[in-house]
Amino acid sequence: MTRLAALLWVIGGATLAGVFMIVVLMTPSMQFEAGRYILIAAIAGFVVAIPLSLAAARMITAKRTG
Repeated sequence: MTRLAALLWVIGGATLAGVFMIVVLMTPSMQFEAGRYILIAAIAGFVVAIPLSLAAARMITAKRTG
């Protein structure tokens, strides 16, 4: 399950980081300090993806075994 969760985390983390960065770039009040907020958004995307990938891996392995 850990390999599956790691694979899902890499894919999901990159996706969420990209989505969060687009939100930063599209928000007018954040555009002036976009360099700092983009870094924060990218880190937040990878951190948020950790529990999501673990939950998805549990659901996939539960359906597979039972």
